Amino acid sequence: MSAVPDKNSSPAVRPFSELPLSAAVLANLEQLGYAQMTPIQAASLPLALAGRDLIAQAQTGSGKTAAFALSLLHRLDATRMEVQALVLCPTRELADQVTQEIRRLARAADNIKVLTLCGGSPMRPQAESLAYGAHIAVGTPGRLMDHLDRGTLQLGALNTLVLDEADRMLDMGFLDDIVKVAKQCPKDRQTLLFSATYPEGIAELARQFMREPAEVKVQAGGSGGSGQAAQAPAQIRQLAFEIAEAQRLHAVSSLLLHFRPARTIAFCNTKQQCRDLVDVLLAQGFVALALHGDLEQRERDQVLIQFANGSCSVLVATDVAARGLDIAQLECVINVDMSQDAEAHVHRIGRTGRAGAQGLALSLASLDEMGRVGRIEQLLGREFQWQALDQLAPTEGGAPLQPAMDTLQILGGRKDKIRPGDILGALTGEAGFESADIGKINITDFHSYVAVKRELAREVVKRLSNGKLKGRKVKVRRMADLVELG
Repeated sequence: MSAVPDKNSSPAVRPFSELPLSAAVLANLEQLGYAQMTPIQAASLPLALAGRDLIAQAQTGSGKTAAFALSLLHRLDATRMEVQALVLCPTRELADQVTQEIRRLARAADNIKVLTLCGGSPMRPQAESLAYGAHIAVGTPGRLMDHLDRGTLQLGALNTLVLDEADRMLDMGFLDDIVKVAKQCPKDRQTLLFSATYPEGIAELARQFMREPAEVKVQAGGSGGSGQAAQAPAQIRQLAFEIAEAQRLHAVSSLLLHFRPARTIAFCNTKQQCRDLVDVLLAQGFVALALHGDLEQRERDQVLIQFANGSCSVLVATDVAARGLDIAQLECVINVDMSQDAEAHVHRIGRTGRAGAQGLALSLASLDEMGRVGRIEQLLGREFQWQALDQLAPTEGGAPLQPAMDTLQILGGRKDKIRPGDILGALTGEAGFESADIGKINITDFHSYVAVKRELAREVVKRLSNGKLKGRKVKVRRMADLVELG
C-alpha cells in the first residue's frame, strides 16, 4: 500500500479563511453558516486542495461532503461545459443530499450545473441533461455504468473522482462497477475516497486507482486520533432490552410511549419486518412510514419528504434504504432487530446525536441475537447498558406522540414553473395563514409538497382548493389521507 499517513490527528479549530479559497467562496461559506472547519475538513482540505489523492476515514455527519465538494469546485473550470468531477455514492438518497450540498457550496460561482444520475429514474431525461452539458455528475455506480455503456456520459475532461461511503458501496457489491467507472476516467485525475471504516477492499481500491494517497482519520466523536473509526459518538445514550421474539414488534411501541422521541428511525433487517411493524404502529395510533427496497422511487421520495419535514414520527427502514440519510434533529434510533454486521450497527445509531446534540439509541435483542450483541460490544469497546422492558411505563398520559406537521400534496411542480415562493405566497396571501404555520416546501417535477401545522391541515386544503396558485386552480390533498386509504 502506497498511502502516506500525512495526518492522523485532528487539528485545532481553524477558520476556512486559512485555505486558498476565493473571497466569493469564503463569503458564501459564511452566509451558509460554515464558521470553522470540522476536524475532517481541517485534516483533508489542505491536502485535497493541493491536488493530493486522499483516503479520508470519518463517519457520516462529520462534514465530509463539504471536504470533497470544496476541493472539486476549486478545480472546476465553469466556462468548460463538460463533466469535470464525478461523485459515486451507494444510494439515491445520499446522492441527492450530496448534489444539494454541492449546489449550495457552488453558489459563489456562475451557473455550475450538477446532475444526479441514479437508478429508479428514467434514463432519457438524464441523457438529455447530459447532452446539454454539465460540470459535475453525482450518481450510483450501476446507473453511471449504464450511461458510460450507452455513451451518454463522457469523462474525457474529468479531473476529480470521488468515492463517497466507499465501504458501503463495497458492502452492496458495487466493486466491479467502481472498477469499470474508474478505468474510464483519465489517469491524471485526482481521486478522493471517503469511508467510515477501512476494510480490505478499500486498500485494494487504493492500490488500483490512487497515486500515493495521503491518509487522514477522524474518530466518530469528532476528535482525531488512531483509535477505532467505528466508535459511536459519546453524546449517544445507548440502552438495550432483552426480549422474547413474540414481543419484538409491540416492544417498539413500549419504547416510543416511554421515551416519547419526536422523530425516530426504527431499523429492521428485512422488508417484511418493516411492513409488519408499520402495520402494528399505525393500528396503535402512531404516524409511521416504511422505507425499503420494494418502494418505487416516487414513493421513497414522498416518505423521505414527510419524515424530514416533521410530518411522520417513526420511519421504519432497512439498512440499505436508510444509508446516507441525514435527518436534522433525529432524537432516537431503535434497532428492532440486531444488525448482523457490527459496523452496520454503528452506522445505524450514528443517525442520531449529530452536530453535538444528544441522541438516544435503543436496541431489542433476543437470546438468539446475543452473539451479535457480543460482536458489537467488542467493536465499540464497551458493553451495552441493559434495562428491563417491563419496567418502562408510558409517560404523559400514554397516548402516541403526534407529529407537529402534516404534509399536503399539490398537483403541479417544476414542470409547471411552480416555486416555493409561489406556494408560500398563496398560503400567506389569499388563504390567510401566517408564515409560522408553514414548514418545509419541496418541489418535484410534477408535484409540490408543503408541511403545515397539523391542526390546520384540513383547513389549508379547503382554502387552497378554493383559491388559486399562480392564477389557476390546483388540486390539493393530505398525504395522510392517501395512507389511510391504503
